[in-house]
Amino acid sequence: VAKEKAHKLVEEQDVIEASYPVLVEGRLAARRVAVLFVGSNDQPFAFAVGQAVRDAGGRVTRSRALRVPIDPAAIEKKLAAVPALAGYVGDAQLGNLGRDLGRELVQGRETPLWDALSGVLVEEQSGAPLLVADGVVVLRTAAPQQGPTAVFLAGLYAGLATAGVPAVGVEGAEADASAVPVFARARLSTVDGIETPPGRLALVLLLAGGEPGNYGVAQTATDGILPPLEPLSAGG
Repeated sequence: VAKEKAHKLVEEQDVIEASYPVLVEGRLAARRVAVLFVGSNDQPFAFAVGQAVRDAGGRVTRSRALRVPIDPAAIEKKLAAVPALAGYVGDAQLGNLGRDLGRELVQGRETPLWDALSGVLVEEQSGAPLLVADGVVVLRTAAPQQGPTAVFLAGLYAGLATAGVPAVGVEGAEADASAVPVFARARLSTVDGIETPPGRLALVLLLAGGEPGNYGVAQTATDGILPPLEPLSAGG
């Protein structure tokens, strides 16, 4: 039975790979996507995400790579220097801080928390912070975190998940320590195998508003390879 399932999976992936260009075309037309790395920017995965978005007619409008583990003392010092942000001071507020940073990343325009904390939180950044994002993708390239950083990241993921746009956690097909369970607890949709055509198509479908869930080609894909394929409307 396992052998039959594996054979069927390979067949499905072959079909998806062959039809990928047609299936993604126009699904993200004119949409802007923000990308967040938890850990250093991973160029192959960044390319895979960017390629999927471009193939579907969208663009990555901004990208940030977070320095983890976080330094709570340095964060507190930066926040304390801005009276309007004093309510975020203290370890008890790390979850709320992460949540509101997640929402700021998506909503753009005014980003007082990112402005105050980029020097201690951000390892690398690019793109325009002012434009509202139509979707957000998060990749964890660092090892699983503990303590204050884990609390902060749980808040951050929850903020992305509740920012009002499709939010997707992605990873490679052979991640050493899968982030999917952590992303799923925060109610992010997930895609594994982002470096494969099925993974890229699943990401595009989710960013286009597809059925939330856990998709891809590995065991973490509990909802199958792809969200249900909906035809594009006549207007695109």
